[in-house]
Amino acid sequence: MPDPEQTPVLDIEPAGRFLGLGRSAAYAAVKRGDIPSLRFGGRIVVPVAALRRMLGLPVGQ
Repeated sequence: MPDPEQTPVLDIEPAGRFLGLGRSAAYAAVKRGDIPSLRFGGRIVVPVAALRRMLGLPVGQ
């Protein structure tokens, strides 16, 4: 899992893989709001800090 200070966001597909989800399931989870996401124009990304919290991992130092 990336360090949020080095890699603050991930694309949906790699974020889904950390959660054990395939591409379609990851996009559906983002659409439902189950995975926190941010939209920048047409690009949707997942904040690594939020993903780490979902997995019960420490966020920072």
